[in-house]
Amino acid sequence: MLRTLTIRDFVIVDAIELEFANGFTVFTGETGAGKSILIDALQLALGGRGDASMVREGTTKADITADFAVTEAAAAWLAQHEFGSEEGGALLRRVIDNAGRSKAYINGISATAAQLRELGDMLVDIHGQHAHQSLLKNDAQRALLDNQIAVRDAAASEEVQAVALAYKAWKALVRQREEFENDARNVLIERERLEWQVSELDKLAPKAGEWTEISNEHSRLSHAASLLDGAQEALQAISEADQPILSQLSSLNTKLGKLVSVDAELQAVLDCMEPARIQLQEAVYALNNYIDKVELDPARLREVDARMEALHSAARKYHVTPEELHEEHAALATRLRQLADASDIDGLRKQEEKARAAYMEVARRLSKRRQQAAVELGKGVTSAMQELSMSGGSFAVALNEGEPGAHGLEQVEFLVAGHAGVAPRPLAKVASGGELARISLAIAVITAHATTTPTLIFDEVDTGIGGGVAEVVGRLLKRLGQQRQVLCVTHLPQVASQANQHFQVAKGTTGEGRTVSRIDVLDTRARVEEVARMLGGIEITETTRKHARELLAS
Repeated sequence: MLRTLTIRDFVIVDAIELEFANGFTVFTGETGAGKSILIDALQLALGGRGDASMVREGTTKADITADFAVTEAAAAWLAQHEFGSEEGGALLRRVIDNAGRSKAYINGISATAAQLRELGDMLVDIHGQHAHQSLLKNDAQRALLDNQIAVRDAAASEEVQAVALAYKAWKALVRQREEFENDARNVLIERERLEWQVSELDKLAPKAGEWTEISNEHSRLSHAASLLDGAQEALQAISEADQPILSQLSSLNTKLGKLVSVDAELQAVLDCMEPARIQLQEAVYALNNYIDKVELDPARLREVDARMEALHSAARKYHVTPEELHEEHAALATRLRQLADASDIDGLRKQEEKARAAYMEVARRLSKRRQQAAVELGKGVTSAMQELSMSGGSFAVALNEGEPGAHGLEQVEFLVAGHAGVAPRPLAKVASGGELARISLAIAVITAHATTTPTLIFDEVDTGIGGGVAEVVGRLLKRLGQQRQVLCVTHLPQVASQANQHFQVAKGTTGEGRTVSRIDVLDTRARVEEVARMLGGIEITETTRKHARELLAS
């Protein structure tokens, strides 16, 4: 659940820190006071899109921090992504400067906006004030039904993805087969060209790293005489001359060794010279080994010359460097295998049919899940409609057969009957504005019961509702608040009166003449005044106060 929300320099908010409790909380206030700004700020902390316009005028940055107690799933996500904290909660922070640059943090550790969104989906579910409009779109209806399936069974969300992937694989093979049928001659020409190129490179057989190795060998063979002369000259000077360096150094070490007994300060000199003698002796061994290995081999030099010329010539022909010739050979061979497979039209058709069968299998499994979820959602929303003054009305989810697609085998369509004795018809065609708002709220409440998300936010979802229905809405949200933390932005006194916690949002002016939004937690007396204002408008009378007290007591 959301424990605290801190907002600084966001739109018309200068500095606000709010503490939240369990149960049902409402935000009320005059139109334009900034009620929905709070939801916008929270959405930003949850990874929503932000820009420079959100920074309060005259300031350098907007800073929003939301502190949550977390569920087991969210705690596991934090641990997996190394965002865990000793306190065990989740501190989400978002900073946007007046140039539009954004920074995100989770428990003080730098994060991405995508990570905020992923974690936020486990913590908060927001029902926006325009949610009822999206319900008119088939894509939104399908997504809502599939979300219900995923809530009941986590594996089902993977099944939706599996359908999309299987469809993509199937259609890729369909396109490949169609391309071959439409362009078989060009494929054949390309295949013949590749066969010739791969055959040529097969004979050459370039190896990975061969060019470097053969270049080194060529350099060594072509300079063998000078290498031998140089090595022998060095060996002669060090150990085989009339007065070799090694012998002179050994003699000097012996003399200094005797003089050390006379003056110990010479020991430091001796300590420097003895390692030099040892290193020279090692050089003698190394030179002897080198001379044994290096030999004049004109025949081998001619072989290496010919190999280098062949590799270099092939590299020019294929427009690559000699070092890349091995990779080019492999790439051409792979392309030839692909074309060989593609030229087998019967094989392609078999692959296509196999991919179609795989798609149909996962798509039918998803259809069965949708059928079960559609029945449950229809019953739940129908029941809620009765409470929302749509007595006798009904709601159903139709799964209409359609062409196989990335989203499955059927089109999802919400049907509604406003009263008894009327056949359900598509939601977009029969629901009035008020009915659509009530149906949207019924769906939101039913789906919220099924979700495991601990915090639910309703942003003016009661728009278009009034009278006795508004009181029912308030009771529904309060009942939901017994299971989840529910935050609601509302303009209805009947809804506000049902809350366990009540915040009032109002606009004010700073000493510099700037408009700012402030939020106050209302006590019992202040709640009476606010609900009376919502009931009676600008002028509050004792009658409206009495009505407000009655609402709050109900």
